[in-house]
This record gives sequence, C-alpha cells and structure tokens, in this order.
Amino acid sequence: MTQPPAPGEPTGGASPAAYGIGDSSESADPPGLPLDALADFLAREAPGLLSPPLTARLVAGGKSNLTYVVTGGEHGVIVRRPPLGHVLATAHDMVREHRVITALRDTPVPVPATYAVCPDDSVIGAPFYVMELAPGTPFRLAAELEPLGPGRTRAICERMVDTLVALHAVDPDTVGLSDFGRPEGFLERQVRRWKKQLDGSRSRDVAGIDELHAWLAANVPPESPPAIVHGDFRLDNLLVDTTDGRDQVTAVLDWEMATLGDPLTDVGLLQVYQALAGLGGGAGVSDVALAPGWLGPDEILQRYAAGSGRDLGNLSFHLGLAYFKLAVILEGIHYRYTQGQTVGAGFASIGAAVEPLVAAGLHAVKEE
Repeated sequence: MTQPPAPGEPTGGASPAAYGIGDSSESADPPGLPLDALADFLAREAPGLLSPPLTARLVAGGKSNLTYVVTGGEHGVIVRRPPLGHVLATAHDMVREHRVITALRDTPVPVPATYAVCPDDSVIGAPFYVMELAPGTPFRLAAELEPLGPGRTRAICERMVDTLVALHAVDPDTVGLSDFGRPEGFLERQVRRWKKQLDGSRSRDVAGIDELHAWLAANVPPESPPAIVHGDFRLDNLLVDTTDGRDQVTAVLDWEMATLGDPLTDVGLLQVYQALAGLGGGAGVSDVALAPGWLGPDEILQRYAAGSGRDLGNLSFHLGLAYFKLAVILEGIHYRYTQGQTVGAGFASIGAAVEPLVAAGLHAVKEE
C-alpha cells in the first residue's frame, strides 16, 4: 500500500471535474458509497489520509464502474467500485484494477498512487479501492482540445500513443504481474468471453451480432508477443496536465479490463474509437479525433509501430473484435439502464449505438 500524504500535504492537483466530463453530484452519502463506513475503513487502512466528516462527489459520465471524488479536510482521493445492480461475471474486478495500478507505479507508465483496497462487500456493499486524485484533464470532446490549437492537440495525441507503447514495453515479470493473465490462447478466450458477456445481458435481438461473433470465432489469427493490455485505452481514460503548456500525460485510468495478452487488441480498440468519433457523446464515445491537429488513423498506427517495433500488417480481426467488444459493453450498459440500475444521466441513447457498432465490425472483417 502506498503511504498516504503527510497532514497538510495535498494528494494531487486535480479538481473533481477532472475525473469526468459532464455533470456531477455531491452529497453526504451518494448512491453506492456509505461514507461513515468508508471513513472507518480509511481510519484503519490509511490513517491520516482524510479527516472526517467526509463528503463525496459521484463523477457522472462513466458508464461502467462508479468513480467518486471523496474529500475530508484539505485532502481528496478517488474511490472506485463496481456499478449497482446487474454485474457480469469477471467484470468490474476492483482487486485486479488496484493490483495493476500499484504494480506500474515505478514504470514509465503514469498511474495514480494507490492507498487501500477492500476485496469484498463488507464495508460499502461491494469491493472498492482508493487512489490518488491525480492532476490533469480527461479530454473527451474535440471542442475541449480546439482552444489548445492544432500543434498542442497533435502533441497530446502523440503522447497518448507513446504512453500505449510504454505500457506494452513493460515486462510483466519485472513488476510482479507474471500471473496477471494467460497470454496463450488470449484471442480465442476474448472471443468466448465477450460472447458470454453478451449472453449475460441479452434482453433483445441485435441484428448481426451473432454473425460477427461467428466470424471472429472462425478466424482467430496467430498472436503477437504478449504484453500488459489495458483493455480500454483512449484519451478520455488518460489525464493530461496542460498547465503552462506542458501537455503531459499524468495518469492512465480505468484499468478494469487489464490483463496479459495480445497488445494489438489495445491498438484495434483505439482505432475503433477514432472511427467512431462522429458518433460523439450521444453514444458514449469521445470525438477528440475530430479536433484539428489530431493524428489520422494511419499516422497513429505508424507512430505505434515505430515506437513498439510490432507488426501491424493485418488488423482486421482486432478491429472486428474491438467493435464486438464495444457493442457488448454498451449492450450491458443498456441492460442495466432498462433495469433501472444505472446512476446518473446519459444512458437513454446507449442502446441505439449497439447495432451500428456491429455493422461496422462486420464491414471491417469483410474488407480483408
């Protein structure tokens, strides 16, 4: 466990809004986070970190795990827990997320400091962990980048790609993550896993989704040399400190799907997010790729290939898998929304984005 800051020492320069674009709500006891129980836990596990009474802000905009900014005295921290209600098996694993962030703290990959983890539901009703409130902004919209100008926007995009290269260069054995996943057969298991997740959230017919799964299952390629895979790498899962024009990545967030496996799955998903920029926030997708100065898809691949030395000759499977995975994730969110188990606004349009994702995935795999 990372030691908490000394009394009077700030935990980071981020504001609560830095952890999510959009509205947020603050209360003494927000949904899913009983603050008295949390305060007792922190008094035991990280004494001196926060001073009661605690207040918390639920960061809106997140469509999966719940993220809170919790303050007590002069300090603030981040608390992460699974969503309320329907939770798919193997998803939203707080212990794994905490473990990978902690393991990467002494590598070139920027991550927040971690303070404590609770692996069960004995404290707040679900597993959770507590980490640093790091400085920076998770840019989600092109309109947020445009005031910086094309030159700085290009630099931010380049640093995003370089951060992914740095992650994929980390030796899992060196940082104690040799058993964090099973690289052999990773792609085949990914296809099976996301099909299982889909079956766990089925509440309606989705045109083409079984056809896309069948193609993926029948066309699993040889795997690239394994690495630590983030699982949802994109700009709005990074914090960028723009103070005085430095435009540095200060933290990579949202590690809930991290594992060991084929790093081209991260590359494929990043490319899919660029392609979906036109959908904008209505589908829960960032549109930063529309900002002047942002690298084009080929430029992103060229920079990643040059930095990593990996072969990107055929990404059709990885693109198809990325579209399928994103479609399944959004279908799971749609399911929770229909069951009244989501917290915050912005969920009503999520379901409408699923079939276009499936169609794009089928187009990607049939192009090759």
